[in-house]
Order: sequence, then C-alpha cells, then structure tokens
Amino acid sequence: MSPVARPSVIAFDLDGTLVDTAPDLLNTLDVILREAGVEPLSHDDTRKMIGAGAKALVQRGLDAAGLVLPQERVEELYLSFLDHYAEHIADESRPFPGLLDALDQLAEQGHVLAVCTNKLEWLSRRLLERLEMADRFAVIAGSDTFAVHKPDAGHLIGTIEAAGGDRALAIMVGDSLTDVTTAKNARVPSIVVPFGYTETPAAELGGDVLIEHFDLLPATVARLLARG
Repeated sequence: MSPVARPSVIAFDLDGTLVDTAPDLLNTLDVILREAGVEPLSHDDTRKMIGAGAKALVQRGLDAAGLVLPQERVEELYLSFLDHYAEHIADESRPFPGLLDALDQLAEQGHVLAVCTNKLEWLSRRLLERLEMADRFAVIAGSDTFAVHKPDAGHLIGTIEAAGGDRALAIMVGDSLTDVTTAKNARVPSIVVPFGYTETPAAELGGDVLIEHFDLLPATVARLLARG
C-alpha cells in the first residue's frame, strides 16, 4: 500500500501578518506605562517593539521609558498587561486587507492553514475567535505550545507536524526577521509581507519572496511549492 500523501501546510505569523494588532497592543502598553508611573510613548516608536511576545513588549516599553524596575515588579506589570489586553484584544485589531479572500482560496486549493506565533496560545485563540477566524486554522501554535518558540525551528516544525504536514511541503508567511530566521532554521521557504512591525525593511529580511498584498498570496504559494 502506498503511503498517504501529506497536505501542504501554510503557516502564518499572527501579529503584523494575519492581523493588525498594533492598536490594541499599544493601547494596552500605554495603560501599563501609566501604571508604572510614566507617560506613554509615541506609537510610532512602540509599534517597532511588537513581535517577540507580550513580555518582551512590556520590557521594551519600560526600557524605552528609562525605567529600571525589580524583576518582581516587571512580572506584575506583565500580568497586568495580559489581563487588560485579554479584555481589549479585538477592540481595534482587524485582519489585513485581502487576507480572508486569500485564505479562502488557499483552503479551496487543498492547503492546510496554521498559525505559528510568539503570542501566547490562549491569547492567539481568543483574538482569532473574536475575529471569527479561528476555525480557518487547523493548528494555532503560540510561544507556549511547544518547549521552544520562534526563531527555534522546532516551533515551526511542530506546527507543521501538528497540522498533519511535512516541512518538504510547507511555507512560512511572516513579517519579521524572526519569521524568516525560523523558516531558514526549519529549511522551509518563506513569504514576507511588508505591513508588519519590523524596523528592518521587508525587502531586506531575506525571505524567499516579498508580496505587497495578500491578493498575490495564492499564486505565490503555488509557485514556491512547484519548485519542490
């Protein structure tokens, strides 16, 4: 009996790739900085701090504000961040233009869709459920889903395998150097989108392909997978 063919898996980063989450993340950071006793920072500056998870965002915000606090206090502020953000996770966050149509096309073509994010899994699920997107993904793997997280290859490989796929037929879609590095570590091709949260221009991240809009995603996926 011949082995059953595994499906192709398209794994997506979440913040800055699937969904523009910056408004709710940065509004929450404003609340936390006030709680820490300082005025909020410009969102033009704090937007670049997104991408490594909530704890890193809090620490980066504190560092930029010039606050050096005991680790216990930083942990308290982090937990406060999670509480506030969870309640306001989809106030202003929305999927990027063209995404939903692109996901529909990929699903119709037989690809399995997954999320591979450094956001905590429960927050990722809550966000996608609030936006009525969670059912589109076979797997939602956060920073705490496996023993490792991006840029460790194990996070992406684990996501692909949990979705029933093989990395030989998988693609990572992201907006940051972390996503590109993860894909390279896992020996998986990457597609980069330019509307996320990175200081480095998207064209300089080193991904296999850069697309300017999600309208181009289905054809780009087909072209990359055809390379074998």
